[in-house]
Amino acid sequence: MRAFNRDNLKHAIRSSVRRVYEAQTTTPDLYRNTLDCFSAAIDSVVQGISLDDWLLQERERQIQKTKQNAIGSLHEEVMGSIDGVENLPVGNLIDVICHRKRIVAEIKNKHNTTKGNHKVTIYRDLVKAVEKYPGYTGYYVEVLPLKTAVYNEQFVPSDNQISARLPARDDIRKIDGRSFYALLTDEKNALDELYRELPTLVAEIINEEFGTQLKSDAVTSSAAFDFNFTKAYGKK
Repeated sequence: MRAFNRDNLKHAIRSSVRRVYEAQTTTPDLYRNTLDCFSAAIDSVVQGISLDDWLLQERERQIQKTKQNAIGSLHEEVMGSIDGVENLPVGNLIDVICHRKRIVAEIKNKHNTTKGNHKVTIYRDLVKAVEKYPGYTGYYVEVLPLKTAVYNEQFVPSDNQISARLPARDDIRKIDGRSFYALLTDEKNALDELYRELPTLVAEIINEEFGTQLKSDAVTSSAAFDFNFTKAYGKK
């Protein structure tokens, strides 16, 4: 790998990959937090399925939700494996910092993850961070951009409380994931490289941790593998 140290990357994501696999092999207790029996009954009728089938469906939904939560910080972990980049613990103003590049950043997986009022909070946290580290640039990172967009622009969210956009600053920016990975690694195809290597790494980790014999070939050889990435980031 050109953009990443493979061993560091593998170590960084190991814990999250373990949690994903464990979610797959654990049956959730639907009644632990009190099942909404009214919603279950109504939804079963609307879908035209039995309540027993609905319960099976709900278990699968909760397993998937647990998996998504387990990999929610995947990109922060990946970035933290890059030389000179630190993935900060939960509770800090920002998610990652790179002193070598004079960068602080808040990482969001998808462009529509963050609502307007939360963007205001992110902006203010980035301002506090660059005040703490003078000369640094704060980035709000959308790993998965809207409609394959490429951008590195001033981040100026609207503040509904004052009915106006927050002040534009050159040191507070919004950037897409592909551009940000390129910025951190000095490799323009860093995110492409990560995507192609990730299935193999995941299979290796699970095989090592759980004694399985998973293979990634069925994923990486599928036409959908390249298609899905192109739909998210466009062609090179």
